[in-house]
Amino acid sequence: MKANELPIITFLQAVNVQFVIPVYQRNYDWKNAECKELLNDIISVEKEDRGTHFIGSIVFVHEGTYSTSEVKELVIIDGQQRLTTINILYVALYRFAKENSKPQDADRLYNMFLTNQYVQNESSKLKLKQTDTNSLAFQAIMRGTQNEFGTFSNVIENYNYFRSAINEDNFDLILRGLNRLIFVEISLERDKDDPQRIFESLNSTGLDLSQSDLIRNFILMDLPPKDQNRIFETIWNPIEENAKDLIKQSSLVSEFIRDYLTLRNKKIPNKNKVYAEFKSLYSNKKEEAYHQELENIKSLSIHYKKLVNPSTVSDASIRKELEYINRLEINVAYPFLLQVFEDAENGLLSKEDLIKVLKLIQSYAWRRFVVGLPTNALNKIFMSLYAEVDTEEYYDSIAKVLVKKKGSAKFPSNEDIKTALKDKDLYNTQPKNRNYLFEMLENYNNREHVNTTNENITIEHIFPRNPNEVWSTDLSSEEYFLFKEKHLNTIGNLTLSGNNGTLSNKSFLAKKEMNKDEGEQGYKYSRLWLNSYLQTIDNWDVSKYEDRLKRIYNRFLKIWEYPDVVILENEDSSDEQNIFDTESPKNKKLEYFIFENTKIEEDTVSQMYVYVIRNLYEKNSQLLVNNQEVFKITRNTSDFRSPQEVINGWFVEANMDSNNKFSSLKRLLTLFEMEEDLLIKYSSGNGNESEPNRFNVRKRYWQQLLPLIKNTALFANVNASKDHWIASGAGTAGVSFAFVATKSYVRIELSILTSSKEINKMYFKKLHKNKEVIEQEFGSTFFWEELPENKMSRIKIEKQEVNLFNESDWEIMNEFLVLNLPKFEKALQPYIKNLK
Repeated sequence: MKANELPIITFLQAVNVQFVIPVYQRNYDWKNAECKELLNDIISVEKEDRGTHFIGSIVFVHEGTYSTSEVKELVIIDGQQRLTTINILYVALYRFAKENSKPQDADRLYNMFLTNQYVQNESSKLKLKQTDTNSLAFQAIMRGTQNEFGTFSNVIENYNYFRSAINEDNFDLILRGLNRLIFVEISLERDKDDPQRIFESLNSTGLDLSQSDLIRNFILMDLPPKDQNRIFETIWNPIEENAKDLIKQSSLVSEFIRDYLTLRNKKIPNKNKVYAEFKSLYSNKKEEAYHQELENIKSLSIHYKKLVNPSTVSDASIRKELEYINRLEINVAYPFLLQVFEDAENGLLSKEDLIKVLKLIQSYAWRRFVVGLPTNALNKIFMSLYAEVDTEEYYDSIAKVLVKKKGSAKFPSNEDIKTALKDKDLYNTQPKNRNYLFEMLENYNNREHVNTTNENITIEHIFPRNPNEVWSTDLSSEEYFLFKEKHLNTIGNLTLSGNNGTLSNKSFLAKKEMNKDEGEQGYKYSRLWLNSYLQTIDNWDVSKYEDRLKRIYNRFLKIWEYPDVVILENEDSSDEQNIFDTESPKNKKLEYFIFENTKIEEDTVSQMYVYVIRNLYEKNSQLLVNNQEVFKITRNTSDFRSPQEVINGWFVEANMDSNNKFSSLKRLLTLFEMEEDLLIKYSSGNGNESEPNRFNVRKRYWQQLLPLIKNTALFANVNASKDHWIASGAGTAGVSFAFVATKSYVRIELSILTSSKEINKMYFKKLHKNKEVIEQEFGSTFFWEELPENKMSRIKIEKQEVNLFNESDWEIMNEFLVLNLPKFEKALQPYIKNLK
């Protein structure tokens, strides 16, 4: 690595040099504000005669992506925003000179700073070489055809700014100011220096790199040129296109990768640590598993596009539910939904169940809003929810998990809703929530959809906010007070009207009957369901209010259903709960705990106790140490009967039972104002279970089966799972051997499940061409399932009429799997190796 300080014009006017912006660089993001600041600096350094102005560093690698024999290529890995902007400024100066009778200046600018004058290869002509749509925009401003450019471009916007700012008075001033700009040139050699590490360590001026910029550079920067372009075109560019808000035309790649990491790790990364989390997962980028995971990320990005842009979903019923989730901004459910949609594409749940899951999420989130439960609890719930999915009972398994939630995570019951609807102010709330409520209530089972967002339809108070004097005579003083102070903004007193201004504060009967100028303004003439009850009554009092509220409540329960699932007594205590809500830990084991959006698989209270204390110390050691009356922690081991070091020479008492440790943790969490940040899940194996837990049964079955497998290396490094299947890689990415055990059959299958449906079908067809030879080798026929509607394909053998949950069948199941697996592998493996 070599670093030199030199004037920018020396760098730019070097002969036969091309500055290449590689595909992995972020888009050109500078706006007019940054350009204005740069231009002001250029002018002021000359006006004030300050000598020089430093603009940061430009880092480049020799022998770049697009090497030719005519020019020396410098691949820019840092500083492209400034370098591109200065080139745009030079184009603006060139165009000004050309259009204002300055031919010598125009020729000098064109031939010294913008082009390599004597090269013959057209692609080497421009000194700045970009590799995306920016290159087309740059060519347009060079030709003066920017007004014909069809799409938005920062290149053209900034050119137009510079062009409008340059005039006769400042043209020479700007040129002289450019001569005073200096920078640090950092030159790297491709095979000797580590561009990625140097790139990360730089702290350059200009716009901060987003987390997605850093991830893109990490994926692409150190690849060979051909692989770099291939991965950009086939992986990264599709991800960027999918993870984009199509309305705002803004990138959501950082948010998508954060949701992907949350799904994968069951831990929500800090927004500015997404890159660090991503990088830590893939230390060896040469492994096949890494490239398969990139394919998986691309596949999930297709589903992310559906979540953030519901209008792109072709199925109307799914699109409608996604639009509601999107409008309610239930973004915390995205990590969970990414895998749900992937499962739907692979045929693990039907379209009907997918819609039920989407409605379930709405019911859960909306009921919680109406009851007034905190939204921050949802992060942790959806972070780990997919781990609880039972693909044999997809919807029911999710519903059961949510129904079992307690405390701040609870699924509000019908009684909770009844109470909340009486009291909650649903008028003075966010418009998105208010509009959603009225749209759903009005249009439930309505064949003619009413556009409740129509500006002519507004919310009407039946008892007005400023009632006229008739209301005080129509109602008793007690009822008048109740409407004024308690019921005014509740749903029972609210309706929709296209004549709100006309109805105003009039009496109820006037509002009902109004037909001024035959305009049919009154409730009597309304076609809205919300006004149907009002048409049947002649006065509005507390009893009528309660009748209407009951009608709305019953409709509410049909729209936002409480899940109709049965929770067995032994299942009820096995859900994750806030430590402040959970029952005593005595004689219990943990399955896991969640602290600060991180899921930790530990089975003892002692391990959790130490983990939390260490993390609180790292968060604020002074707060922890200085509150000895809340929690005893010292460096003096003699203060304790059984001292245990937790961190940096600080000790706590270890000789405490679980109840006391819980009490200490509660005091600490209260001190740190983190009462919502520790969730506990006890192992479901506790207590006297009347019926075996299906997850435990599955895990026990796999535990006893795995040691029995012989004559094959398959499943040698596979652990028992709570799922009804376990899998072992087949040596080709996306292809695996799997065991499946259910209450009706046991199966061996070859699963073909890359991230690409097209590749899966191609692999299947290649194997199917050898069907006769493969089955002859095995000695029996297979079931060949291309599954054209799904992404996955599979080849399988099955034994029917066995039940995983009947232990007397286990011996028969074991014999089928153990005897057939080696033969199944031997018949297929030669052809699997030739798939690529």
